[in-house]
Amino acid sequence: MYTYTQLLDIIAQLRSEHGCPWDRAQTHESMIPCLRDECEEVVEAIGQGDDENLCEELGDVLLQVLLHAQIAKEEGRFTMEDVVNGLAEKMVRRHPHVFGDEEYGSLEENKKRWEEIKQAERELKKHRRGVEK
Repeated sequence: MYTYTQLLDIIAQLRSEHGCPWDRAQTHESMIPCLRDECEEVVEAIGQGDDENLCEELGDVLLQVLLHAQIAKEEGRFTMEDVVNGLAEKMVRRHPHVFGDEEYGSLEENKKRWEEIKQAERELKKHRRGVEK
């Protein structure tokens, strides 16, 4: 059974000088149709209740994510580790009822708080972009 680290190495090898010509030629833009197609295939597998196909299609979506992250790494923009860390930080931040001391009584309250946190994140990003200019 392969590990996450081995999978990252496989993706890097595919994009390397001695890797696959198709994988090496890909850009973020050229992969947009593939990403859309793979996401739609996940939706179809869910609709069909086909767990075997769902597992495979989720792997295909993950491949898209890994390829995008590898391209970004090669361009010195960000890494897969940055993607994973950013997602983990976001999930902890957006779930103060799980990782903090907030308590909600209903799904509606939970959703409202999620949206409040998300809006605060947008405002902070907007502020940071303004400061950077």
